[in-house]
Amino acid sequence: MQPVQALPQPDHDGSIDFRKLLGTLLDHKWLIAFITALFCLGGAVYAKLATPIYLANALVQIEKKSGTAPGLSEIGDSLGMSDATTGTEIELIRSRTVIGKAVDNLGLDIQAAPVRFPWIGDLLARRYRASHPDALAPPLMGLDEYAWGGESIDVFQLDVAPERVGETFQLIKGEGDAFSLYDGSGALLAEGHVGQAVDGNGIHLQIRELTARPGTHFVLQRLNRLGTIRAYQGALQLSELGTDTGLITVAMTHPEPQHAVKVVDEISRQFVRQNVERMSAEAASSLEFLRGQLPHVRQDLERAEEALNNYRKSNGSVDISLETSTILNQAVALETRISELKMQQAEYDRRYTREHPSYQALMMQIESLTRRQNEIAGKVKGLPETQQEVLRYSRDVQVSTEIYTQLLNKAQELDLVRAGTVGNVRIIDSAVAESGPVAPRKALIVTGSTLFGAALAIAFILVRKQLNPGLETPEAIEHLGLPVYATVPFSERQNQISHSKRPRGAGDGGAALLAASSPDDLAVEALRSLRTSLHFAMLEAEDNRLMISGPSPKVGKSFVSLNLAAVIAQTGKRVLLIDMDMRKGHLHKLLDLKADNGLSDTLSKRCTLDQAIRATPVEGMFLLPRGQIPPNPSELLMHPNFTALLEQTSAAFDLVIFDTPPLLAVTDAAIVGRQAGTSLIVARFGVNHAREIELAVKRFAQNGIVIKGAIFNGMKKRASAYGYGHRYYFQYEYKSDNA
Repeated sequence: MQPVQALPQPDHDGSIDFRKLLGTLLDHKWLIAFITALFCLGGAVYAKLATPIYLANALVQIEKKSGTAPGLSEIGDSLGMSDATTGTEIELIRSRTVIGKAVDNLGLDIQAAPVRFPWIGDLLARRYRASHPDALAPPLMGLDEYAWGGESIDVFQLDVAPERVGETFQLIKGEGDAFSLYDGSGALLAEGHVGQAVDGNGIHLQIRELTARPGTHFVLQRLNRLGTIRAYQGALQLSELGTDTGLITVAMTHPEPQHAVKVVDEISRQFVRQNVERMSAEAASSLEFLRGQLPHVRQDLERAEEALNNYRKSNGSVDISLETSTILNQAVALETRISELKMQQAEYDRRYTREHPSYQALMMQIESLTRRQNEIAGKVKGLPETQQEVLRYSRDVQVSTEIYTQLLNKAQELDLVRAGTVGNVRIIDSAVAESGPVAPRKALIVTGSTLFGAALAIAFILVRKQLNPGLETPEAIEHLGLPVYATVPFSERQNQISHSKRPRGAGDGGAALLAASSPDDLAVEALRSLRTSLHFAMLEAEDNRLMISGPSPKVGKSFVSLNLAAVIAQTGKRVLLIDMDMRKGHLHKLLDLKADNGLSDTLSKRCTLDQAIRATPVEGMFLLPRGQIPPNPSELLMHPNFTALLEQTSAAFDLVIFDTPPLLAVTDAAIVGRQAGTSLIVARFGVNHAREIELAVKRFAQNGIVIKGAIFNGMKKRASAYGYGHRYYFQYEYKSDNA
């Protein structure tokens, strides 16, 4: 017998059906609402428990430099030295020199904090309001070791051996001002009192202030200095206020607003101090250079004066003519300027190479003035010899006097500059903390977590839909070439019956039978429709045997078989329902009957057929239970005894219904199907895939069994199927009017 050929699947144009997607979301609206509410609640709890973060900021102004030092500004200009940019100053504020000094002054590399109760300790401590400065929150449940509010510790000094840097210590408050210090393993390291230095085991500790109940625990830690500096470098927020304003905002966030204020203030002060020292060092360097030149210039002046006096003594008083006086003035001016430039050259030699453009420009100035000086020297040679000598000695005296006077004045000015340097940085606004926390932003967190939860729920549903494309419409089965004999709606009443825990022997065997307990249920009406279809479908069948199977477990084969047998028996026919699942069959439980003396016992000749068949609460309906679980169910079904049993039952009953195990799990259904004139397969809404149905039909066909049709069970109303004939497959409720 040829297998049933599946029809080709309908083509899809690849477009997205937004109406179907929206319907899928509406079908799972309660799941989406639950996940969204869960994330919203989680966000609210986090926003409530999260430690508030405060922002402290200060404003610093960077002014343009007025010059390096009086009399030396032209040196800086000729060198091309410009004011430092704001970006440079920002990096200077963030430098290890500035941050490191603040870390040392404030002891930021010493960490000390009370131990709070997990999760809620910080929240309770923040909410505590002390009635007086030294008030402490009472411990909850007698847990004195935790700090509940009002506790504080101020560590003045904590020096540890290098190998203990980063180690966590535990400090326990004792009676009065006493305390004990322990290491991480609980070993006692030292004992002491507040205000007194404690030395021992490589630790030097001094507590300035300690407020807590006796027994309260604190944690102490000496952090790595470089690591602390880097941490505060990362935490510091620096930005220019506006463009080219020279105003820098120095800010930092921290759970303790006063701590943030102290750190920002200290960093701002250290930056100002460093700037002043930098400016003062520049003036001091220039002053040192000038003071080094003064003795040499003084010696040159003394030698020039002595030479002039000696010449006058040896040659008598010699007057300088008007021409000589003019040449003398020019020579003195040139010599003075050349001497100043040579002093600048000495300053340049300390700072720059001789290839520097400014150095080359300076040398060109000296060379130009030297040529002018040589021209004047040529004029001097035309003067009388006595005038030349007087001119030379007078020029040396005047030049030396001029240079010495200028250097002396500049040295005094630089000394005043060095002593009164204020730098070009000043603090405009001292650090202040914002009135409220800047984080966490509770409204944003709750809103964000809610939206994230909703998006996650939607994504989960859509992905699950794509990964588990269970059948949702009968058309999907008919596309496989298999007619759908009935579409059985999902029954809430049957769901309640299946999940109820009824004690055995209660005598209500019909309570689990939906056709008996709720005959007006829509699922029972669908089975009545199936009964009508089967009446005509089995007219040409070889026998009166009907097999109901399925591709996989949990599709409702037993429900369909049991209730179909009941509705057929209600028409006055004798119906026998045989539980062919000798492994996990449970039809006897649904009818509150016993499993022993059933099918397996009959096939094994442990009992007769009459002893195995049981009457049910429905008149005309009988059950052959599975019997005792045998070790070889498939072999029993292939034994000739099974064929003989079916011939007996076919002759004694109008209809024999087989409830078989799933085909894709075991081969029993294929064996039973060879003995049945009509075979149906049950597929469940949202559970079975089209591929499963197709594979089951092919498996039956390979064993020479033709599946007559399918029963689509557990159909649910889904918004995702609206517009696709979904509503057509639901029965209308139509009860009799007893009024």
